[in-house]
Amino acid sequence: MWSLAGALSVLLLICQTQALYFYIDGPSQKCFFEELPKDTLVVGTFKATQWNEQSRAYVDNPEMGIFITVDETFDNDHRIVAQRGSSTGKFTFSAADSGDHRLCFTPTNVPATSGFLFSGSAVGGIKFELDLVIGETSQIESSDKDKMGEVVQKVKDINARLQDVRREQVFQREREAEFRDQSESVNGRVVRWTLIQLAILGVTCAWQLSYLRAFFIKQKLT
Repeated sequence: MWSLAGALSVLLLICQTQALYFYIDGPSQKCFFEELPKDTLVVGTFKATQWNEQSRAYVDNPEMGIFITVDETFDNDHRIVAQRGSSTGKFTFSAADSGDHRLCFTPTNVPATSGFLFSGSAVGGIKFELDLVIGETSQIESSDKDKMGEVVQKVKDINARLQDVRREQVFQREREAEFRDQSESVNGRVVRWTLIQLAILGVTCAWQLSYLRAFFIKQKLT
């Protein structure tokens, strides 16, 4: 039989999932509070639909947006999330410290409503569906598995490109070294040939001077 401490440990490892929906009166703000432990990962998935009088149902509105804020009420309402997006999306944040967090949702690009439909029920013109997964567990990891796989693949592609660039750099350095060696070899040959030409010219000049000197001396003697 499990002990009490073991059972509590298992309960702590199980993430908390909340699925709820509520109604919002047009572009007004809707908030609720969530007490979170320190270093808790929260992943929220939401969908907002708008009431349509003709179909008498909540339908998607592609022009509607949602502004999401998360404030730490225990830290002078320090804002850790300020996200604008479409009517359907996802948000993620991590609790920096333990305490109450205020989550607020505000529809945008929607008309104001009175809060009463023709049926007489007191509901707003926007239906907001929210799924919260609280706690860093395998459930959150599995939901983001595809995205993590894409990131890993992109990292592998970048590493492969870096390897290609590194090989190209090594090849270019080898070509530069080979060209430098060839240039030094050609320059050395040019210098040696120049020195040989100067030596030949020097010897030729000396021989001509010696010949002319001997010729002039011979002419004077005769």
